[in-house]
Amino acid sequence: MAQKAASSSNYMKRMAYLSGRIFVDFARPTSSQDRNVARRLMAEPWGRQRAGWYPPLDSFSSIFRSLRSMGVFRDEYRDFQEEMDRLRKLRGKDSKHTPYFNRQKKD
Repeated sequence: MAQKAASSSNYMKRMAYLSGRIFVDFARPTSSQDRNVARRLMAEPWGRQRAGWYPPLDSFSSIFRSLRSMGVFRDEYRDFQEEMDRLRKLRGKDSKHTPYFNRQKKD
């Protein structure tokens, strides 16, 4: 009778080992360091985990544009561009770049 219990426990060990291999569990007893390494290897790559970490730049730019139109935010680069456009118009050079097909022919 004791032999029958021993064989069933051996059977149980083997079944646990097989089910562990099939269902991606740890088949044999492992240390915590080994489990940590296996967990890191089974995890999804870091780049895929951090896929949505970029800030929403489109919404930021629209928010800053509306704040600038209200006078709450000061965009110095855009202010400089507008000032250069204003000075260019005063000199008589209306646009920054005239496309080739819109140029006037000189006679």
